Amino acid sequence: MAKFMLGYKAGMTQIFDEAGNAVPVTVIACGPVSVVRKKTLESDGYQAVLVAFDETKESRLNRPDRGQFAASGLAPHRRLLEFRVDDVDAYELGQEIKVSEMFAVGDRVDVAGTSKGKGYQGNVKRHGQRGGREAHGSKYHRRVGSLGSSATPGRVWKGTKLPGQMGNRRVTVQNLTVAFVDGERDILAVKGAVPGSNGTCLEIRDTVKFRV
Repeated sequence: MAKFMLGYKAGMTQIFDEAGNAVPVTVIACGPVSVVRKKTLESDGYQAVLVAFDETKESRLNRPDRGQFAASGLAPHRRLLEFRVDDVDAYELGQEIKVSEMFAVGDRVDVAGTSKGKGYQGNVKRHGQRGGREAHGSKYHRRVGSLGSSATPGRVWKGTKLPGQMGNRRVTVQNLTVAFVDGERDILAVKGAVPGSNGTCLEIRDTVKFRV
């Protein structure tokens, strides 16, 4: 069965394993999520469930989302996201899914979210470029450097590393290990770091070797 969950990044801390080693983990306040809609092969051409997370006021939703919640009989929620599943019949409309029902310690997961925005940055920060000498006569400190040949091809090659917007994009960190699950407090902890600042909404899926 496909495993999935939504949550907010709560922050990083450390836990100790059985050998007494400190393990850095990211704590995620997960779910519960509720099933709003089921998509089937007959009606949509694929199998998926649409789940809702984080209750909110109805006035904060647009009309299409209000209609989906009215049809399912659920209270309005801030987040709506679709997850592909193997068997849509295993879920019921309005069903509440908790993190402890989906994941266990040792599971491998992929975590996706929006990374921290760092604004417009140069090559040194954006791409890790070394930069030039800091001597007075250098005239090359943190500049881009050569952009290619002149007459041939007479243009800048595609993919050339240049200054630009850094961060604030969707990032997926794959194959993280679940280190801790608390079903009573709806908490999930994974080893290592995940995208975004504290409070970022995260999508958690089980890691599979090949995805369709």
